[in-house]
Amino acid sequence: MSTATILHVDMDAFYASVAERDDPSLKGKAVVVGAGARGVVLSANYQARTFGIHAAMPVGRAQRMAPHAIFVTPDHSRYSEVSARIMEIFHSYTPHVEPLSLDEAFLDVTGSKRLLGTGRQIATAIRAKVEAQEGITCSVGIAPSKFIAKLASSRCKPDGMLEIPADRILNFLHPLPVSAIWGVGPKTTEALERLGLRTVEEVAHTSRATLIRALGEAGGSSLYELAWGRDYRDVVSDEPDKSISAAETFARDIDDQEIILREFLRLSEKATHRLRERELFAKTISIKVRYADFTTINRSKTLPLAIDSTHETYEVVKNLFLALHLDRARLRLVGVGLENLQSQASEQLVLGSRERGWREAEGAIDRAQARFGPGSVRPARLMRKDGEK
Repeated sequence: MSTATILHVDMDAFYASVAERDDPSLKGKAVVVGAGARGVVLSANYQARTFGIHAAMPVGRAQRMAPHAIFVTPDHSRYSEVSARIMEIFHSYTPHVEPLSLDEAFLDVTGSKRLLGTGRQIATAIRAKVEAQEGITCSVGIAPSKFIAKLASSRCKPDGMLEIPADRILNFLHPLPVSAIWGVGPKTTEALERLGLRTVEEVAHTSRATLIRALGEAGGSSLYELAWGRDYRDVVSDEPDKSISAAETFARDIDDQEIILREFLRLSEKATHRLRERELFAKTISIKVRYADFTTINRSKTLPLAIDSTHETYEVVKNLFLALHLDRARLRLVGVGLENLQSQASEQLVLGSRERGWREAEGAIDRAQARFGPGSVRPARLMRKDGEK
């Protein structure tokens, strides 16, 4: 039985690289994608990273760290356009492509090797084609499993390639810090360090039972297997959407409940429109609320029947928010999430147990927006200017 060959292809500073490609005057300068002192950094090129700037950092902090850097407003439609072309390149080498985000994907090229050469040769061809066609670079990890391939790509950035054959996995893996293991975040790292475990090798030589006692059955078992380089997951092509979300960071902290509820309505409309475009239904509705001090609260409700209606979604969102009893708390960000997605509504819904009027009206709104553009038809409550009381 032949060993699988998995590639993890990761674009280098993708959003910043697209900005540099579109505006050559940015080349050689510290570029940060993220705008507004209250926004967050989406991406920073490698020149900007030398100042300690990284993704998810508040833009205001990044500006203080590198006031000479160039801050670029994100262009999400542009990133999606470039990403789609990159994914087409991947599909030209193998049908087994599992996107993780706009700028990275796993490729199983096991079946492609007979026609296209070794994993290294395929990775070299992909890197060359991406750079020639899109003008940006990528890094590629090559290994028998997804876990090791992803680790390899992270160790050869930027613009690199690293292959870890089966007989070299433990030599590569065991000297790494425990934080390198997939799924090990700060809390798990802290728990492992309390046990005196700082490297992957130390975890590997700890009994599975000890790890389970420290981290639980699922976490402990998974960690033990990964510490020995064992990852049996397949590359899953065209995995269905797991969730759809929409969020907004306010230009200033908001404590006006009416403004906050209007924003929740706008986000509900945005998320459910995307839900209906994908012909999906959501059974779990969630909200995110972030205070001025960055404390974040998440609340969710799972419904007996899956829905795709803006009106019904907003009712759930509104009730989740009102149940927090925030009493004029100043908010920085709010968000709406649609989870537990299904490809069809429950039978009870089809039989008419729910109101059909809202779904029919929203279907008509979707068709009008498709013809006349986003925002051409909106709930009356959203017709006022954002921030207007």
